[in-house]
Amino acid sequence: MKKGLIGIQMSTIKDKVEELGAYGTLKACAELGYHCVEVSQIPMTPENVAGMKKASEEFGIKIAACSAALEPMMPGMPGEYLVSDFDKIVADCKELNCDMLRIGMLPMTCMGSREKALDFVKRADEMAARLKEEGIDLYYHNHHVEFVKYDGEYLLDIIKNTTKHMGFELDIHWIQRGGEDPVEFIKKYNGRIRLLHLKDYRIGEVKMPEGDFDVQKFMAAFNDIVEFAEVGEGSLPVKECIKAGLEGGSEYFLIEQDTTYGRDPFESLKISRDHLIKLGYGDWFE
Repeated sequence: MKKGLIGIQMSTIKDKVEELGAYGTLKACAELGYHCVEVSQIPMTPENVAGMKKASEEFGIKIAACSAALEPMMPGMPGEYLVSDFDKIVADCKELNCDMLRIGMLPMTCMGSREKALDFVKRADEMAARLKEEGIDLYYHNHHVEFVKYDGEYLLDIIKNTTKHMGFELDIHWIQRGGEDPVEFIKKYNGRIRLLHLKDYRIGEVKMPEGDFDVQKFMAAFNDIVEFAEVGEGSLPVKECIKAGLEGGSEYFLIEQDTTYGRDPFESLKISRDHLIKLGYGDWFE
């Protein structure tokens, strides 16, 4: 029976990397039962790359994908970028035996403009073609901002329909937040997805402002109650999303939680793991 590999999006545990180092963090992931990660928001220093490589070899951890921005999110923002650090980024991927890179989000400079967004996408697709020559596939990760409509069409669909080299890493939480059914939306991207983000969607409690009642403060609290949840702790049809992803070509299913609201991220990952095992995906962690 066809199956995928369940792993961790490392932005969830970036603070652990600072505390334990890359090697120690991945060792802890393996002890939790995870043998697949996606590298994101982790500085790709020689020390971190070496630590991840050592851990992947010793504990049987697959590095599913690394992350790289095409260019700075804002002018002057420091970092490594495909336009300026192509050789170094490719070398890191090859060192980690990884054949996928993913762009984490639309640059802030392109938000709110169809023309700027499409110019970025055109250049990203050209970069995807260049990366393919190195044996690396480039994927684009969505948020909710790509569900803005231009002439009645979602920006994300426009991106899909105007690219041929770049794939997509769909995130089920952000699809829901964008107002679409994640299961049906995943089906539309059949053949363009090797990566899927598993992140549940939860409505939290209204945190009433302290002090005298203030309408503006209340409305801010009232409108800001969508939360990122552990898998199984929210309302999304996770099993159906996984099925649609697998049928559409997804190989890796990465658990991501942008914030755990004070809970230790390893505890959150244990909760997600236990729920997925209950759903019948125990052998997808191997």
